[in-house]
Amino acid sequence: MKFKEEDMPKHIAIIMDGNRRWAKKQGKPASYGHKEGAKTLEKIVRYANKIGLKHITVYAFSTENWKRAEDEVKALMLLLQNYLDDYSKRADTENIRVKILGDITALSDGMQKSIKKCMERTKDNTGVTFNIALNYGGRDEIIRAIKKIAEDVKENKLDINNITEEVVSNNLYTNGQPDPDLLIRTSGELRLSNFLPWQLVYSEFLFIDKNWPDFEEEDLDNAIIEYQKRTRKFGAN
Repeated sequence: MKFKEEDMPKHIAIIMDGNRRWAKKQGKPASYGHKEGAKTLEKIVRYANKIGLKHITVYAFSTENWKRAEDEVKALMLLLQNYLDDYSKRADTENIRVKILGDITALSDGMQKSIKKCMERTKDNTGVTFNIALNYGGRDEIIRAIKKIAEDVKENKLDINNITEEVVSNNLYTNGQPDPDLLIRTSGELRLSNFLPWQLVYSEFLFIDKNWPDFEEEDLDNAIIEYQKRTRKFGAN
C-alpha cells in the first residue's frame, strides 16, 4: 500500500475492543477471544513496523478490568505474560521496541519480571515503538504526573509558574513520544474508556464496526488513508 509520506501518522493508538463478543459469536469462552486477539495484535504490530510507523499504543488491560470475572482476569494475565516472554525472544530480531504504560507494581512478580526482561531486551531497537497499556488508567496517569510535579515544586526543583503542558507531558508514561495522531477503536463502541485522555486531545478518531480479532492489515491501511484525507487544524481556522 502506498501512503502519502508527508502525511504518514507518527503514532497510532488502538482500543482493541470486541474480543469477548467475537468469542461469544463463535460459542467460545472469553479466553479464546483474547487468544485470537493476541494473534491479531502480533500481526498488526509486525505490519506497522513494516510500513514504517514509528509508534503504536494498544490498550491491553485497564485499571477497571480487574472488576471482570476472576477466571477471565487470570487467563488474560497468563496470556499477556506468555505474550511478553515470547516477544522478548523475537521482538529484538524484528527490531521492535516494547514499552509498558501503566502501574506494573500491582501485577504479579512473574509478570513484572517478564515486563522488565522484554523492555530491556528491546530497548535499543530502532523500529516501531510498541507501547502496551497494561494496568493503565488515564486519570490515574494524570494523578501520578501531578504528584511527581508537586514533589518537584516542594523540593524547589521546579517553580510553580513554570508548569507547562510540556512539563506535564514529560511526567506521563509516554514521555519522549509524540501524541497519537490517530485513535482507532474496534467493535463499534464510541468512547475512550479512560485511555490516554491527555495525549488524545487533538487526535483524529476512527471507530470501526468490526471486532478486534477480525481486524486485518487492510483495515490499518484504510485507517491511515482515512486519516490522510482529514485536515488537522489544532484549533486554528
